[in-house]
Amino acid sequence: MSREQRIRIDGILRQLGPTGPRTVEEIRAGFREVMAGMIVPHSRIRTAAATLGGRPALRVEPKAGPDAAAEAGPGAAAGAGPDAAAEDGPGAGTILYFHGGAWVFGSPETALSLTGNLVARTGFGAYSLDYRLAPEHPFPAAIEDTLSAYRALLDRGEDPSTIVFAGDSAGGGLAVTTCLAARDAGLPLPAALLAFSPGLDATRSGESMTTKEGIDPIFTRAALEHTGAMYLAGADPHQPLLSPAIHADLIGFPPMLIQVGGNEVLLDDSTRLAARASAAGVDVVLDVTADAPHVFQAFAGVLDEADEALDRAALFLRQRIRAGRAARAAVE
Repeated sequence: MSREQRIRIDGILRQLGPTGPRTVEEIRAGFREVMAGMIVPHSRIRTAAATLGGRPALRVEPKAGPDAAAEAGPGAAAGAGPDAAAEDGPGAGTILYFHGGAWVFGSPETALSLTGNLVARTGFGAYSLDYRLAPEHPFPAAIEDTLSAYRALLDRGEDPSTIVFAGDSAGGGLAVTTCLAARDAGLPLPAALLAFSPGLDATRSGESMTTKEGIDPIFTRAALEHTGAMYLAGADPHQPLLSPAIHADLIGFPPMLIQVGGNEVLLDDSTRLAARASAAGVDVVLDVTADAPHVFQAFAGVLDEADEALDRAALFLRQRIRAGRAARAAVE
């Protein structure tokens, strides 16, 4: 990351920070405004409204044809030539994406810079789910919706070895907790999990909550506790579906990639989950980018490290889908 890029983005994020408590409507409107400024690879994707598991969703697919391929650039082609692109093209895999927003704000549209870049770089299609939000629908409504969406994919005949869960912030947490809920429900698990700066500890007990206070240009403990209380609605945070970083049994989980910025108060959510996964025998990659803010990947096209991280994420997803297809072929 160039020093100039980091300083500029840090300054922008600090200016956007709240000066005091805001209403839910103000929080949601402010987030929509911020995310509308992110770069979306519109020339390389197409979108359409969809329904999945009884909830609205945004279907994001790669554009086919020589023009889209020419525009794809090195990120979309990381580790893959034309033959691999055909192998990993539409229909080869499905990204089930969960947007961020502290379980209170956000939508598939606000996450389109992330889903769009993953789709453009992998060649896979994605469903970005519009799950129910707190405070109108507190815990466990979001997990009920994400699990229903996964069931819908399975019920329509999609092979779990071709499905990956991905998400950012609260949605990164949902990628993990949806996998927990699926395992507990006796469902086959997806091929992989990808989490950008996931929220994984509703107890807020990570050391980085203190050590990164003030360094994090976006979050403070007070801000997280404000929206967190809306989602919890009195529920005990000391349980796996709310604090998987410290309470979840991850045995049997699929491979996971966790990407997080070094300047985040939520840094220890990621480091502790990665340690917990490793202890449970799970293949896990913890990818920490120094001096980066929360969900820095959304700054693709502006921040060098955002594009590089998305390239690594896309390569991880392609590899896991290929491995799943190979394993399925071996038993057929």
